[in-house]
Amino acid sequence: MSNPNLDQLAAAQKANAEVTMALMRTAFEGMEKLAALNMAASREFFNNAVASTQQLMSAKDAQELAKINSSLSQPNVQKLMDYSRSVYDLVTQLQQEVTKVMDAQYSNFAQKASATIEKTSAQAPVGGDVFAAAMKSMLDATNQAFGNMQNMAKQMTEIADANLQAASTATAKAVGAATTPAKKK
Repeated sequence: MSNPNLDQLAAAQKANAEVTMALMRTAFEGMEKLAALNMAASREFFNNAVASTQQLMSAKDAQELAKINSSLSQPNVQKLMDYSRSVYDLVTQLQQEVTKVMDAQYSNFAQKASATIEKTSAQAPVGGDVFAAAMKSMLDATNQAFGNMQNMAKQMTEIADANLQAASTATAKAVGAATTPAKKK
């Protein structure tokens, strides 16, 4: 004969282990993607540094050196902005995957808690309705708090995206303005 409480506990532990494994898998995949992105960026930085050094060494006078230096700055800033955007996109993707796992876990928890409250209130002795109502109220408050946290996370992502866009635009304008006088010389 099996004990229903032990069965529920074992099922809960198994579900928690699955969630933990899913989160760990997501974290490892994210770290792999970040390492690949960093390796590619490092390789490109090294190759560009070698090419830039060769161009700078070929300058015959100070004016040509300034012109070459100015022409090299624009692509490097654009590459830095592209790299920053790639890191931001990767982090956003990871955050969405973790949120999806956590949402599924919380939804499962809320359904089980609601079913348990209903079952308990149906079997409760006189006065058990008050306890069930209190539990339902707590579950509703928890659901509302979880919804608020989801909305805050979404707003934070939108704010970070807007800030990244504004910084990219400002940097592009600043670099464009800085390189324009050098090209006129």
